[in-house]
Amino acid sequence: MSRMRTVLPGVLVAIALALGAAWFFSTHERKQETVKLPPRGEATYNPLYALKLALRAQGQVVASRQRLDVAEMALRPGDTVVLLGDPRTVTPTQWDDLFAFVDAGGHLVLRLPGWQKGVNPAGTLAEWLPIQPLLLPARCLSLRIPGQPDHVEFCRAPRFRLADDARPLAAWRNDQGLHAYARFAQGRGTVDLAGSLEMLDNRSLRDVPHQVFARQLLAPGWGAGRYHLVYAADMPPLWRWLLDRAWMALLPLALALLAWLWMRSQRFGPLLASPPAARRSLLEHVQASGEHLLRYGRFGTLHAAMRDAVLDRLRRRDPLAAALEGDARATLVAQRSGLGVREVRAALDTRPPRDKREFRERIARLIDLRTRL
Repeated sequence: MSRMRTVLPGVLVAIALALGAAWFFSTHERKQETVKLPPRGEATYNPLYALKLALRAQGQVVASRQRLDVAEMALRPGDTVVLLGDPRTVTPTQWDDLFAFVDAGGHLVLRLPGWQKGVNPAGTLAEWLPIQPLLLPARCLSLRIPGQPDHVEFCRAPRFRLADDARPLAAWRNDQGLHAYARFAQGRGTVDLAGSLEMLDNRSLRDVPHQVFARQLLAPGWGAGRYHLVYAADMPPLWRWLLDRAWMALLPLALALLAWLWMRSQRFGPLLASPPAARRSLLEHVQASGEHLLRYGRFGTLHAAMRDAVLDRLRRRDPLAAALEGDARATLVAQRSGLGVREVRAALDTRPPRDKREFRERIARLIDLRTRL
């Protein structure tokens, strides 16, 4: 019987665990879920990061940078330079170096600047390439890849016309002859000009049609040299970057600053100041009463009040001297205060002052005697 009592709780616990496990596995199902994490590291600021990894996976030598520095890049024939930024930020000296590199056998990939009505932003490119300087507004072009759904591209990119003597190696245009892409021979190298290079950024490169276009765009330098990806040649100024990216932090800070200034600033109100509120300060009433008595020549009243205050302190400090009168009190007070008997007798004189001068002198004596007690 004792053995049954020992085994029975264990059996009950095992049965409960088995029932719980059976219920869990019958009501739950294991599934795999893929969660896309936000980009980290270089992927957060380099729009050509995916292209960089893809080229390295294909065995190509790739270097990416934010600024265009031809001297530091050490360009050689067979290399490819991809300028993702606005070509208007390239200096004339850099244009000379870039096209000297192309003449020696390099490959250069450029994009058009943004289109603005009544503005001629492609004037510099027209000096180097056989295109007309006037750009035209954007219009979508169809991109068809076998086995892939139809795409439309360059919907936000401007169009350009070729010069009369232009002989492109490859081109992409619509029925009206407006080009969105063209490849030109330059010396021993080539230059690719596209309305936009958005198909090369991290998000667009996920699509197979964009991958095919990127492969054809970079074909002249494939396996011949290094790829130099310049992804921020037109870095915006700090204030513009803060307005675009940091407004969620700047807006609460600005509101907090305005609230603090509102709290610390002077309130709006009437032009005339409000009348002073009634006060009940005892010292102010005493001072006002004394000034009133002094103005009307009540010197005796003020002198008697001050003499009574001195005698009150004398009673607290020396009750024996306060109980005496005449010369006896004057002698004891003189011994305690260090003054002469005559000075003490004159200070404690009960006669009222005759004028303001005598009033001030006797009040001064009483104050001095009071401080010495």
